[in-house]
Amino acid sequence: MVEVKSRRERLRREATEEIKAIALRLLAAGGPDAISLRAIAREMGMTAGALYGYFATRDELITTLISDVYTELIDRVEAARDAVPEDDPGGRIVAWGEAVRGWAVGNPEGFRLIYGDPVLGYQPPPEGPAREAELRACDGLVGLAAAVWPRAAATQSLGDSTWSDFDPALVEHVRADFPDLPPAALALALRMWGRMHGPIALEVYGHLRPQSQDPAKLFHIEMLDLVRAVGL
Repeated sequence: MVEVKSRRERLRREATEEIKAIALRLLAAGGPDAISLRAIAREMGMTAGALYGYFATRDELITTLISDVYTELIDRVEAARDAVPEDDPGGRIVAWGEAVRGWAVGNPEGFRLIYGDPVLGYQPPPEGPAREAELRACDGLVGLAAAVWPRAAATQSLGDSTWSDFDPALVEHVRADFPDLPPAALALALRMWGRMHGPIALEVYGHLRPQSQDPAKLFHIEMLDLVRAVGL
């Protein structure tokens, strides 16, 4: 009986992975709105009704995809960051940014799923589709800012940031994990994210390539300038 159960579980895992793989192919071919349970069932030779035994709704499937894709991204960037010694905070910033770009260029459909326009008709769960990965990304970026803050503080006084400038839930999380950081350090973390995300989004959406023959070089220069801007 145990062997039968384990075989059934294995087949279910395999079918679930196939469903997700097909959904990602549909995403790559037609964008997030192309994900359809009916289309997936047709490709698998199943009825749409049978597919509901794996994912009760399209929203559940999309939530799973977002969580998987976001987790893959965070695994990648954390590994790149941790490959650089902690006593090289500038190098860790560059490694994080370069890893995000490398992943995004290689997985543009995943980048669009996480950071692009909302999927038509999709209703995410109240806590968000990838809460754990989102918190890891937040901690990673704030951690990068915290590591450079002793050097960066003197040059980051513009704007007179206060905690009320930010989302209360974000403030609560950051202050719990980084109790010694001032609000200006959180502002720095968000600005660092913006400097990384902006060029990547331009490249993924096809707006940078006509102007730059070497987007990777341009991005690397931007990361070096970011490091210089925080006093390193």
